[in-house]
Amino acid sequence: MNPKDQARFDSLYDQHLRALKRHGKAQKTIEAYGRAVRRLAEFVDDCPDTLSTDTLNAYFEWLIDSRGWSTVKLDRNGIRFFYEEVLGQSMPWLDMVRPPKVQSMPDVLTIDEIARLVCATRQRCFRVFWLATYSMGLRLGETLNLQISDIDSGRMRVHVRLGKGKKDRFVILPTVTLKALRSYWAEHRHPQWLFPGRGGAPSKPVAHVMDRGTTQRAFKRAVEDARIRKQVSIHSLRHSYATHLVEAGLNLRGVQDQLGHASPTTTARYVRMTEVSRQLQDDTINGLVDRLTAAVRATGAGAS
Repeated sequence: MNPKDQARFDSLYDQHLRALKRHGKAQKTIEAYGRAVRRLAEFVDDCPDTLSTDTLNAYFEWLIDSRGWSTVKLDRNGIRFFYEEVLGQSMPWLDMVRPPKVQSMPDVLTIDEIARLVCATRQRCFRVFWLATYSMGLRLGETLNLQISDIDSGRMRVHVRLGKGKKDRFVILPTVTLKALRSYWAEHRHPQWLFPGRGGAPSKPVAHVMDRGTTQRAFKRAVEDARIRKQVSIHSLRHSYATHLVEAGLNLRGVQDQLGHASPTTTARYVRMTEVSRQLQDDTINGLVDRLTAAVRATGAGAS
């Protein structure tokens, strides 16, 4: 775009970022919504404040073909925010961009598979990380950001701060997990973090937590070493935990509190993922068909 249009875009883009911050959006959301507007500007090679519906539709058609629906959803929301909050324009036409509703069921690890995963992990920091994540149903970022002050050993609770939706919650701290965290902390003795990053010295400890990407790669390697064929990630530990709680008989309200779900509908999906539920369905269906078979035989015998 020419220098004049570039200057106008730079000014609007700065307003976009500031508006996102004022609305209390998370840093990841700010980055994603900012990227959406930059990508649109690069596609049209112009300041995207006076685009026609045809041009915007062409952009989204290109985006669907080149990036996929997950990016489409983010860009749709980011561009809508830009038009409504920065340009003051309503964009009802964006409702025409409707990503398909996909209700996929995540793979769930069994207790034995999680045990194999822990045993296949070479480094102690990651073994303790898998245990903490699973045994408290935490998200990756929640485990990474655990601090010493979050541990309430008197009440056997952990204060999870600024989870999804910037919400705090308390989760139950199993005794085994407390012992593992204490033992691991005794090795590094960081004054703040339970899972500190690498480097530093006792006199000058690092000021950051373990690297997210490194942790994810370690999990992937452990899955391969444990010869687990399921499509799983660190977040699968949380899914597995919730599923196992339901199988163990904990009511959905209790599971919802432990996981920090805003809606019980989110928690209810774990009922469909449990082996207990599947077994009940299997028994019911097989029993129904057995009754039908018996009825057919009885009818046939009566006819003869």
